[in-house]
Amino acid sequence: MAKLLSCVLGPRLYRVHRPRPARPGPEGTGGSGGDPAWDSYYQPRGLEKHTDSVLALASAAGATPSTWSSSRCWRTATAWAPPRSSANWPITPSTSGAGPLTSAGTAPGSPGEAPGMCPCCGPPPGTAGQRAASWGPCARCPAGWPACCWRTRWAGGCCSRARCGCCRRRCCPRCCRGRLGWWRRPLHPQCGGQRAKLLACDGNEIDTMFIDRRDRPGPHGSTLVICCEGNAGFYEVGCLCTPLEAGYSVLGWNHPGFGGSTGVPLPQSEANAMDVVVRFALQELRFPPRSIVIYAWSIGGFTATWAAMSYPELGALVLDASFDDLVPLALKVLPRSWGELVTRTVREHLNLNNAEQLCRYQGPVLLVRRTRDEIITTTVPDDIASNRGNDLLLKLLQHRYPKIMADEGTRIVREWLETATPAEERVLAQRCPVDECWCRTVLEAFAGDRNPPFPWSLGEELSVQERQQLALFLAQKHLQNFEASHCTPLPPQAFRLPWTL
Repeated sequence: MAKLLSCVLGPRLYRVHRPRPARPGPEGTGGSGGDPAWDSYYQPRGLEKHTDSVLALASAAGATPSTWSSSRCWRTATAWAPPRSSANWPITPSTSGAGPLTSAGTAPGSPGEAPGMCPCCGPPPGTAGQRAASWGPCARCPAGWPACCWRTRWAGGCCSRARCGCCRRRCCPRCCRGRLGWWRRPLHPQCGGQRAKLLACDGNEIDTMFIDRRDRPGPHGSTLVICCEGNAGFYEVGCLCTPLEAGYSVLGWNHPGFGGSTGVPLPQSEANAMDVVVRFALQELRFPPRSIVIYAWSIGGFTATWAAMSYPELGALVLDASFDDLVPLALKVLPRSWGELVTRTVREHLNLNNAEQLCRYQGPVLLVRRTRDEIITTTVPDDIASNRGNDLLLKLLQHRYPKIMADEGTRIVREWLETATPAEERVLAQRCPVDECWCRTVLEAFAGDRNPPFPWSLGEELSVQERQQLALFLAQKHLQNFEASHCTPLPPQAFRLPWTL
C-alpha cells in the first residue's frame, strides 16, 4: 500500500538521462530506426499513462466547490459595498444635454483620448421596475438553485468568453495585458475618433467610440451605424471596421465587462447599455432616428433587436451571423441528459430570444447568413439547412406576411434556404421563377401611401404559384449569403442597407 501511494503521490518521471539502445532500422540498413534524443524520454504504459488525467480531474473536482464558494462570498460582499467610481473616468455633473441624458466631463464631441461621461438616469423603455438580480426566482424556489448555479458558473462564461481569464488570453492576448489602447490608437489620428463613457441606469460605465463622417464627401456619411459586437468582441477590433471602411459614421461600444466597460454581460445589463448608447446617438450626437442603422454580429443580435424593438423609429437593422433563439444552440453543445436544465436556465436567466424581439420591429431588416458557419449551426458547419439564421428569417417573414408564408410559401422558402450549391439554386429557379417586377408591383399596390403596419393581409386572393413567387422574392430581399465562416470579417463591399419598397 505504501508503494502504491508513493507511486500515485510521487513525482512524475519525464526523462531518463541515458540513451536507450538504438532500435533496429528497416531491413537492409544498420542505422537506428528512431531519434536517440526522443528514445530517452520515458514512455508510460498501460494504466500509468492515465493517472495524470485522473489526478487532474480529482484536483479540479475538489477545487470547484471552494472556488465557487469564494466567488459567491466575494460577490455578496461587493454587492453590499457602495458603488465605486473609477479614478480614470471622473464624473463631473453638468447641466447641458437634453432630457434625462446629460453630458459631463469632456464633451463627447471633443477630440482626444479624454472621455466624457453621460449619465442615463431613467430605465430603458418598457423595463421600468425591473432589476438585474443575481438569483431572481431561485432565491424563492430551491428547485431553481441548480439552474442559477449553472448559469452563474458555466453559462455566463460560455456566453461571454472574453470575461473568462483563459479564453481572454487565447482570444485577445493584448486585452489581458491592458493593450486595447494599442488597437484603439489608430482610430483617433487616422479616423478622428471621439471616445466617451456613458453611465447606464444600472450604474455600469459603457465605453464608446464615435467616428463622424458627416463633414466628409460621400453618400453615406450622414448615416450613423451603431455596431453591436459579438462574443469576445470589442469595438477596437470588431465589426466596427466594416461600416467604417464603407464610409459611414459609426458608433461602437463595448459590452458590460468588456474592454473599458464595467459590469457583467447579462441580458438586462446588455439592454441597459444598448439603451444609453441609442439615447447618446439621438440626444448628444444629434442624428435623426431614420438616419440610424443598427448593425450587429453574432450574439450582438440580442442588443440590436432589443434596440429595434424599443426604438421602432430607427432607420434599419442589419444582423450578421445571428440566430433566432439561444436554446437550440445551447442544447447542441451540452449533454442531451441536461436538456431540461439547459432549457430552464436559458429561459429564466439568458433568454436571448432574438426572433421575438425582431418581430416587434416595423422597419427594414437585412440578415447576413454565413454559408460555412460553424457556430450557429446545430449539426455540422457544412449543413447550411441547420443554420439558425434560416429560422430567424422564416419567423420574420411568417410574422410580416402570414398569408403569403402559408404552407406553400414556407415550404418553398425553406427549400431555397437549404440549397447548398449554385446548381441547386438554378434548378429551383427554373421550377419556380421569380418575376421581380410583378412582385414589386403587387407589394407597392398593397402598401400604397398608407404604409400599413405589419402583419399584412396580402395573399388571400393570390394563387399558390403567386404566393410562392412572392415568398421567394421576399426571402431573397431579406437575406444575403456570405461565403465564409462565422468569425470571418464582413468586407466593406459586402455591407449594404436593407431593401425597402
